[in-house]
Amino acid sequence: MKITETMLKPLVERLQKIDWKGESQKLLDFLKKYAIRAGRIAAKPLLQFYYVMTDENVTLRDKALIYGSLLYILVPGDLIPRRVFKMLGIVDDIGAVMIVYTRIRNKITPAINFKVEATLDEWFGTKYEVLKH
Repeated sequence: MKITETMLKPLVERLQKIDWKGESQKLLDFLKKYAIRAGRIAAKPLLQFYYVMTDENVTLRDKALIYGSLLYILVPGDLIPRRVFKMLGIVDDIGAVMIVYTRIRNKITPAINFKVEATLDEWFGTKYEVLKH
């Protein structure tokens, strides 16, 4: 079955009506809970996605792609459940990250990386503080 523009129009209209700022704050709160459990290294690419998604210069298509991938990673239901398949269940999450990352990596600016590091420092402490303890 071929996907036509007519089929996509209602979806695009719904995406355009989303309050991206409001939704992104909810997502950041949810992301923080996940990040604290997953750790600084695992949280970094997800925060990069988040800050790219909240950038006003990013297209609606890329925002939807990022939002969908973050939800896929953060929501407990997966195509390959982690609880059942352990490592294999993590592989599909990594695959989702890699697919989206290849699409948006050129949109991760130094300013975005600065925001990511500042958020990670706020959540986990600075690298220096961690080394002191």
